[in-house]
Amino acid sequence: MADHDLAGFTEDTFTHDGASRRVLRTGTGPAVIVMAEIPGITPKVIEFAERVAESGCTAVLPVLFGTPGRDANPAARGWPSTGRYMASSLWRVCVSREFTLLATGRSSRVVRWLRALAAAEHERCGGPGVGAVGMCLTGGFALAMATDERLLAPVLAQPSLPLACTAGRAGSVDISPGDLALVRARCEREGLQVLGLRFRGDRLVPGERFAHLRRELGDAFVAVELDDGAANPEGVFAPHSVLTEHLVDEPGQPTRQALDAVLGLFRSRLLGEQPRAGA
Repeated sequence: MADHDLAGFTEDTFTHDGASRRVLRTGTGPAVIVMAEIPGITPKVIEFAERVAESGCTAVLPVLFGTPGRDANPAARGWPSTGRYMASSLWRVCVSREFTLLATGRSSRVVRWLRALAAAEHERCGGPGVGAVGMCLTGGFALAMATDERLLAPVLAQPSLPLACTAGRAGSVDISPGDLALVRARCEREGLQVLGLRFRGDRLVPGERFAHLRRELGDAFVAVELDDGAANPEGVFAPHSVLTEHLVDEPGQPTRQALDAVLGLFRSRLLGEQPRAGA
């Protein structure tokens, strides 16, 4: 796949608490904050955002790292270039105080900026509230953002933080106890639903992490766990990215059904549509 030229997207800058970042948008209707995985907003992430827009929402993509539109597949530029780009994006995250990679019981500082962005987009786009989907190291951000009552549809796509290098980290997610308690209260009081996606064999998202979320949120946490064999075999790395690199975008495919569940959540919570039969 070639680089995406960002046609169909508008761009501006959002500033909060002294931090300014580029923001891409496409579509109309209630806002959905789409947070990319490493190395950034790839063409596959853009395809997902376009599906969100087609569903009747505004896809809002904050540029947290990487070069928007750049194809990270080695077939595009070769392994050396891809390796350097991946390392550069990851290094930016590692040295930033905005991201929490290893610590447990903490919400990353960037979440405050993302909550402010969601509030601004709700004001801009209207509707009953906002959706959010985080992918890989941004996966848990969607959960921490749900302390704000404007966040009505959080999606955790392969949430990979904290890095699961110990048993304690494997069985936790990057959100502070206070923030998690607020989200739990919203689930109990408002019927908030949290959707999580992972491949069962994904070492970056161990099963203990989803078990922890089930214990903390009960039936409000809806887990979609897929066999590794459901992943797109053309993916470069082991099965991981349910909605992007490892999506098989064909009716009846498990990853397509996961995508449909995500879009269905946005339509239900943000557009007031009734769930479709079989969704």
